Amino acid sequence: MTDTHLIKPILDYDYPTVASGQGIYLHDTDGKTYIDGCSGAVTASIGHGVPEIVEAMKAQAEKVSFAYRSQFTSEPAEALARKLSEWSGGRWSWSFFVNSGSEATETAMKIAIQHWQEKGRDRKNRFISRWMSYHGITMGALSMSGNILRRKRFIPLLEDYPSVSAPYCYRCPLKEAHPGCGMKCAQELETSILRIGPEHIAGFIAEPIIGASGGAVTPPEGYYQEIKRICDKYDILFIADEVMTGLGRAGKKFGIEHWGVDPDIVALGKGMSAGYTPMAATLVSDKVMEPILKGSKSIMAGHTYSANPQSAAVCLAVLDYMEKHDLVRKAEENGEYLFGKLQEMAKRLEIVGDVRGKGMLLGLEFVPDVRTKGIFPLSLGVTARVIKRAFDKGLLVYPASGGIDGAAGDAIIVSPPLIITPEQIDSLVSILEKSIFEVQEELRAEGHLNKTAV
Repeated sequence: MTDTHLIKPILDYDYPTVASGQGIYLHDTDGKTYIDGCSGAVTASIGHGVPEIVEAMKAQAEKVSFAYRSQFTSEPAEALARKLSEWSGGRWSWSFFVNSGSEATETAMKIAIQHWQEKGRDRKNRFISRWMSYHGITMGALSMSGNILRRKRFIPLLEDYPSVSAPYCYRCPLKEAHPGCGMKCAQELETSILRIGPEHIAGFIAEPIIGASGGAVTPPEGYYQEIKRICDKYDILFIADEVMTGLGRAGKKFGIEHWGVDPDIVALGKGMSAGYTPMAATLVSDKVMEPILKGSKSIMAGHTYSANPQSAAVCLAVLDYMEKHDLVRKAEENGEYLFGKLQEMAKRLEIVGDVRGKGMLLGLEFVPDVRTKGIFPLSLGVTARVIKRAFDKGLLVYPASGGIDGAAGDAIIVSPPLIITPEQIDSLVSILEKSIFEVQEELRAEGHLNKTAV
């Protein structure tokens, strides 16, 4: 272990030191090059080292980098809010800027509660969320998260918000099969609402495509239409956690557009700044803002760095760059090509049970037997093995969970920058296939393949 005072994810692990990045590539101080096959944490959507973003940083820094939001507004923050409203087609015309996705979902929670308070309905202060979900690591966001392993240490401090099954068609938690299931996973929401009482529920939150807790688990057509119908029926706000799926990543400006549904509140992050600055946003509809505008005229939330002009200018430059280079369309096209390549790869590998996702947010789930869809014990560390093999070969992929109980099962997310070319996709898939094959043969040698489900 090298001499360090930095608290890293694994304290005694010697991480390589990143030196530079360009396009889809990162380089460490030892001269090794990596394909960023997951955009870091599904973040670096426009790639690394983009000169236009660097220039925007410099230009704003020469004017002003910080102004406190209760004392000033700024041209970059105003322009970014207008841009996001334009991207949403006016569906969410208000923006509250924060510093991370966790803060964005927690701010969404607070705005939802305040919406009902300003309408004189103070009892509507609870939330419903799904198992197999992750909405952030702050206490409010973690309370809404159905990630069993991430909740475990903090259970005494958390609310019991997760109560609905995920739309996980690959291994349905309700033992059903789509399309003959009658969308029972969506109907669970209505059951949960009736058990708690709609008079107590402020909102329902969901990731359009489940990220770290499922590995790009994608609901079938009709699912979100039914979810929205139920929310509207019982006067409950629908919050879309688009921190991972938003702003082009899923092949649409917003991932929820795949289902033609308009949430009441949207949380953004990651791709909004493409990793060039810490910033995120909570987008709010006129419907939600109306009672607040007529009432207190102030949302009780905020942070020191909220809406700071430096970060706002950077995010605005990212969105301008995406528009200039038509990256939402490219994400859709590149995603289709990458999805096809991963499907072809899966046919050659015994342990890839499912390929899923939309746009450039794709996932692979690993199983010991594709016929039984069993899961590997968590103790085998299959996901970690695949990630390590790929890393050693110069490819970065993102860890995710698989399996219904959240405590076992393996998956990864493949989500390179939207600028990736077909030739670069071919290289990515080639390295990934070699990495998975080596792990597969290692598991075979250990006697872990072709066993029944754990």
